[in-house]
Amino acid sequence: MEIVYVQSINKMTKMARNTPSFNCLLLVVFLGFQTFCCEEIPLKEDHTAAPSVPDFNGTQYAVCEMRPSSLLPEGQLQIYGQVLFRQVHPKDALRVMINLQGFPSKDDQSRAIHIHEFGDLSSGCDSTGGHYNPLKVNHPNHPGDLGNFSGHNRSIRQVLIAPATLFGELSVLGRAVVIHAKEDDMGQGGNEGSLLHGNAGQRLACCIIGVSTSRHWNKTVEPTVEE
Repeated sequence: MEIVYVQSINKMTKMARNTPSFNCLLLVVFLGFQTFCCEEIPLKEDHTAAPSVPDFNGTQYAVCEMRPSSLLPEGQLQIYGQVLFRQVHPKDALRVMINLQGFPSKDDQSRAIHIHEFGDLSSGCDSTGGHYNPLKVNHPNHPGDLGNFSGHNRSIRQVLIAPATLFGELSVLGRAVVIHAKEDDMGQGGNEGSLLHGNAGQRLACCIIGVSTSRHWNKTVEPTVEE
């Protein structure tokens, strides 16, 4: 087809060679031929496109490596362990797995565990601020009010559902988990402190909540009902 088209151009050129408008005609024919050629040449297939990426299932994991407060005097409890977080989707519940050690073998004291506002351990657990309370409501309606826990065989092992989230503007990522020396009065103490922090007392241990893979959660055996 391209040869026929060129032959037609040659005939038209011979006929118009002696006309005053020959140069203009030649320019028009040339431009038409360029357009024809460009339309006939197929585009090369792009082999540099990014490969497809498997869909992400949205599950978010976090880990908090618990350590004793650096401000504790000698003789106080030395609590270690992990608090793990798993949330499949922003609209799903946040599961929290508590796995802590270092409590007395004979311990009748129930202790509060809360999520605090700042992931700042520069002054021990005291620099973590107050309870994480983005909606400015009274205790115990803060998203980080995890509750009271009693030690068993020198440890606390429990899985619970928390009203907090790992997603969006209200995420607890980067904030702190704090273990207190006393029981949370759940806002029933009749004073201002009860509505702020439940009068849970001294901060024994704390950690910063950080994004993690599923490795920590998957390798930790979930507590049984008996535990």
